[in-house]
Amino acid sequence: MKYQIKNEGLKYLTEKYDIDFDSLIDSIREKKYDKVAIQIPDGFKLHALDIADMISENSGAEVYIWGGSTYGACDAPIGLGKFGIKAVIQFGHARFRADELGKSSG
Repeated sequence: MKYQIKNEGLKYLTEKYDIDFDSLIDSIREKKYDKVAIQIPDGFKLHALDIADMISENSGAEVYIWGGSTYGACDAPIGLGKFGIKAVIQFGHARFRADELGKSSG
């Protein structure tokens, strides 16, 4: 792993689940996003602050936590652009990328 994970809870998550923080952080840095939001399943919410800190410390972006429910990729929060948020990062059970479907992911 390129970026160091300091928190034991996050180490556990990355061992148990396929969470690619390296690619995520690299993407935020490459696109120069200064504000992003994370949307995570209820089972990960215990680690929400740790996830946000990990992303923020390594990317330089402000990270906001979407506190609402997450029922899948179609349950994306809308209207966050008015707060200057450039991207919503969804954590879930399966890989889903709009750009792989021929649609722009923003």
